[in-house]
Amino acid sequence: MSSQLRLVLAFHNHQPVGNFDDVFAAAYRDSYKPFLDVLETYPQIPFVLHLSGSLLEWLVEHRCDYVDRVRNLVARGQVELLGGPYYEPILTGIPGRDRIGQITAYSNYLKQTFGVDVRGIWIPERVWEQSLVSDIARSGIEYTLVDDFHFHQAGLPDDRLHGFYVSEDEGKTLKIFPGSERLRYAIPFQDPIETIHFLQEIQTHSPNTVVTFGDDGEKFGTWPETKRHVYEHRWLKQFLDTLTQNANWLKLTTFSESLDHLSPQGRCYLPDCSYREMTDWALPTQRQRETKDIEGRQKENVDWPKIKRNLRGGFWRNFRMKYPEANEMYVRMMEVSNRLDNMQAKVDQTDAAAAWNSACNHLYKAQCNCGYWHGAFGVLYLPHLRNAIYRELILAENILEKIDYSESQWVRLETADFDCDSRNEIKLSGHRLAAYLSPYNGGQLYELDLREIAHNLLATLNRREELYHDVVRKHAPSGGSSQNDLASIHDRVSFKQPNLHKKLIYDHWPRKSLVDHFLQPGLSFEEFQKGHGEMSDFVRGPYEAEIQTSKESIAVRMSRTGKVGPYAIGLTKTMTLETQAPGSLAIRYDLKNIPTDIPFDFGVEFNFSGLPSGLTDRYFYDENGRQLGSLETVWNLAETRRIGLCDEWLGLDISLDASADASFWVFPLETVSASESGFELVHQSCMVMPHWKILSPKDGCWSVELTLSVDTSAAQAKRLKEHAISG
Repeated sequence: MSSQLRLVLAFHNHQPVGNFDDVFAAAYRDSYKPFLDVLETYPQIPFVLHLSGSLLEWLVEHRCDYVDRVRNLVARGQVELLGGPYYEPILTGIPGRDRIGQITAYSNYLKQTFGVDVRGIWIPERVWEQSLVSDIARSGIEYTLVDDFHFHQAGLPDDRLHGFYVSEDEGKTLKIFPGSERLRYAIPFQDPIETIHFLQEIQTHSPNTVVTFGDDGEKFGTWPETKRHVYEHRWLKQFLDTLTQNANWLKLTTFSESLDHLSPQGRCYLPDCSYREMTDWALPTQRQRETKDIEGRQKENVDWPKIKRNLRGGFWRNFRMKYPEANEMYVRMMEVSNRLDNMQAKVDQTDAAAAWNSACNHLYKAQCNCGYWHGAFGVLYLPHLRNAIYRELILAENILEKIDYSESQWVRLETADFDCDSRNEIKLSGHRLAAYLSPYNGGQLYELDLREIAHNLLATLNRREELYHDVVRKHAPSGGSSQNDLASIHDRVSFKQPNLHKKLIYDHWPRKSLVDHFLQPGLSFEEFQKGHGEMSDFVRGPYEAEIQTSKESIAVRMSRTGKVGPYAIGLTKTMTLETQAPGSLAIRYDLKNIPTDIPFDFGVEFNFSGLPSGLTDRYFYDENGRQLGSLETVWNLAETRRIGLCDEWLGLDISLDASADASFWVFPLETVSASESGFELVHQSCMVMPHWKILSPKDGCWSVELTLSVDTSAAQAKRLKEHAISG
């Protein structure tokens, strides 16, 4: 029997749907191209490459020479390609039909592009549930890889974390390789000889098996300091030279070659899991803090490695509990997916198949995982990724509306448990807008889709505590620094703006719209910006809803009696959408049982997301059309009836009008989050709140009318101009 040890090097390259073009280009320049430049000079070293569909499409369009180079490496047998779900969704976060659809669609695209059939797939973020086995097998796939952490959680000891295993679900089987966490942390950060020593240990005890390294290709140039380390300081060449020098006992190979020449280690069923860090991030912040504290106190314990193996982290799906905004995207995605599924039989009998397929592709793009969770950096906290998800969902729904309805102007009302909380929400939709209301949760408007520009104006994100805020508090006053220029991306301490610790403010209610506030007497604007001053139970309290519909208009009337200090006050708010004013929402507030001689400060909060700050072509304006300043500015406007927000680049103009003079509080919602290059301040939304001093109404009643208007004509004109130029 051979005493050689096999090593598979698998590199996963990905850029999410909606990422900026210059980010794609920078990753290509710093990682993808130089990596290939080096590997091409080592034809004796095979490797496995995974390109996500969103990245490959960009490469085909913008860097076709790279695609040609990969095609040549595949043809000469140096590269084995991994497939996967097309647009890199978390497989456990989408329906089974979409799992199979995405995997088979990407396998077909790879066959079309590179002329090969793929046998294995990359599991996005290695998020695993056992039911994936049958869906992956039904997609025509033979194998995959996850982390050895998954196998630890199944009870396997260290000396069995190599080779591959067979797993089964519903009588379908799949071969699974455990990826080495130790190699994941060693490559490319440690001296190459450390990898050799580790592999020699395995070869001594378990010859004729295979060890798997699988990790992000962006570690080789895009991560901070790695371009200099990997290429300028020639780490990658040293690593490949070291592997070549040990070829007498170490065989560089691929997954397919290993499957064809080795037997499985046995059968294994893996628990619900992801890589170790992801399971920590899925925990509530306080639980993360407790886990970190335990590790800090126990890591010198001789039994710590055994203790650590038996610690259990969180469950990926609970990101939707930790971040309600992630759940909002998930349930919206499920709504579109279910509608597509329900329409398929109808489409098969008409000539709408091409339109349906286009809608399906938009859905698949909207399932890209990056905007649905948050860990060491970015993802959910990046507005452009959330906006991209909603854009694709709205585009898909627009197509389905055209298939279902032939009218050019229409309004429609639906009630359903849209957010899967066991209570019904209300959807008012028309040919220009779609508005989602949650009567049970403060009667809030939690999604507002602008169909013509495929934008959700309420893709907001709350300011909330994260574990890494402890690091910000500790290091921000001194400016922060990293102890090691090549520190792991999880350990770096760097700040992109000063005084971030002063921006650590946390919200106590959802930053949505139609959020009803009764404010404490004398509350300052500064205190409200910090989330203080609410004195009622209206913000999150349940409302009773009544519906009025006609062919030309739909209205939702939501009412409740709530506590404002010791007083019981009645509040009714009515929102109307009409075919004759398709870009406007008419909103009326009626208060009753207001005590006489008691002053009340009542406000209605609105939030508007997706309008970036800090640029001169994105600004506020007043009732006279005068520009007030860019969208990161703070305003306390008195005695006015209108405020507007304009984004000239997006072609969007929003105005909020009141029937009675109001004071307007305006400020940006900004989060402190972590990115690959350091901690940063991220603009999430613009908070706009008209509020009124109410004193001694004779009959105890007070009312006001608000009109929220959206104008996207500039965007339409821009599209027509671009179409004329391109045509």
